[in-house]
Amino acid sequence: MPPTLASLVHHSALKLTVRAGEDRLDVPVRWAHVSELADPVPYMEGGELLLITALKLDAEDPQAMRRYVRRLAGAGVVGLGFAVGVNYEEIPEALVDAARQEGLPLLEVPRRTPFLAISKAVSAAIAADQYRAVTAGFAAQRELTRQMLSDGPEGLLAALAGQVAGWAALYDASGAVVAAAPEWAGRRAARLTTEVERLRERSAPASVVVGGEENTEHDDRVELHSLGTGRRPRAALAVGTAAALGTAERYAVHSAIALLTLTTERSRSLHAAEQRIGSAVLRMLLAGEPDHARAVAGDLYGELLDAPFRVIVAEPAAPTDTGREAIGALAEVVESAAARSGAAVLVVPEGVRLVVLAADEGAVVTAATRYASTLEGARAAGEVREEEPVVGLSAPAGPIAAASAYRQAEQALSVARRRGRVLVEHERLAAGSVLPLLADDAVRAFADGLLRALYEHDATGRGDLVASLRAWLSRHGQWDAAAADLGVHRHTLRYRMRRVEEILGRSLDDPDARMELWLALKATTPDE
Repeated sequence: MPPTLASLVHHSALKLTVRAGEDRLDVPVRWAHVSELADPVPYMEGGELLLITALKLDAEDPQAMRRYVRRLAGAGVVGLGFAVGVNYEEIPEALVDAARQEGLPLLEVPRRTPFLAISKAVSAAIAADQYRAVTAGFAAQRELTRQMLSDGPEGLLAALAGQVAGWAALYDASGAVVAAAPEWAGRRAARLTTEVERLRERSAPASVVVGGEENTEHDDRVELHSLGTGRRPRAALAVGTAAALGTAERYAVHSAIALLTLTTERSRSLHAAEQRIGSAVLRMLLAGEPDHARAVAGDLYGELLDAPFRVIVAEPAAPTDTGREAIGALAEVVESAAARSGAAVLVVPEGVRLVVLAADEGAVVTAATRYASTLEGARAAGEVREEEPVVGLSAPAGPIAAASAYRQAEQALSVARRRGRVLVEHERLAAGSVLPLLADDAVRAFADGLLRALYEHDATGRGDLVASLRAWLSRHGQWDAAAADLGVHRHTLRYRMRRVEEILGRSLDDPDARMELWLALKATTPDE
């Protein structure tokens, strides 16, 4: 405990007597300062015990003493020590009354007690308190290290919560709560997700204090600290207490930050090694060597290759720094989902591209699609951002069909980019219509070139070859049905189809020609 006015009063060698402010003696004393200035306030920082002899004060003037004491109290001075037997044989009543009115503790210092003795007592008490805090801090550091080595981050959080008499929580790179102590603190920590996300936007190390003020939703005071040494924090620590941390508690928190940062950086190195193994496994799968891939995967990715998986291929929507950050954010989403669910996931960066192998219908695929859906919703609300990723998702596959799944993901990625979507699933393309794929400038140009001669013919008013061709193709070459649709004789329709062949230089008996003409008609007039 730091020294207080009460501890100084009870100090047997000082012989101090309380003359005012008896109910405020429990306030801590930051320092003992001697000043005979009529106005020492400019030199005060707050928390001082001011020692005076009233050498330059008219201590018997009630108005002067009220002004003097009021300024001292306003500056944060916690007490006034008056030496009797020097300039005054006893403390003037004007000063005693002023101290009582302001509630400022007033201590009578006997002549035989030098001010230096009081300063030494305060200094010794502060030094002893700091020594106790440092000793307690080292003890806390040893305990936190022991818990970290034996029980991991969960054990460290439990020990830290005990050290600060509050609660502690750890967040992953996505801002999700990984662990909390005590158990109830998980719900409180989850409410701080928004603040953690803001903290992650700042370069590490960074910290912020939340709550701890009157009229707020929560009474506790929470410190949020980023973890990691890179530009983008890898995790965050929350520490909740009823009041501001003391010196010993601060040592404990700093020790926890150091240990968790060390673990985070070590995990980053292991993560990089895992990515290199994952890259080798992916190359073997794409090369059609699933047995070799399984041997290399071992326990790390083995379970992923024992069940149907999906391939995710993602690229930045724009080749900018923010676009690349979008890919990093997606990687954090899938890795956090895998960590929370305990599922295996293979994440391989390929330049600006990201390739992910994840279990079908697992937490990783669900998290990726939900993340994409959130971005799509933001886009629909007009929040178009260049940092959005473009993602393609394959159909479920096994190790033997990994190369095919990779191509499917690339095809879905291409469609997503062309349509301005965040994510497209290959299965949805296969289950839908091919006609939306015709919404492409190259396809339209081909269609316009193929049908231009027919449109030019019809523009002269010499017939309706385009409509006749469409009706005939839609009726699969049935003359009577197509003629009925057009309201003309079948011989008229036969004549028109011969003119189409002559103008285009193509035989309508050729199935490839029919297909190309039908798709060209759909590309130029898709709504008809």
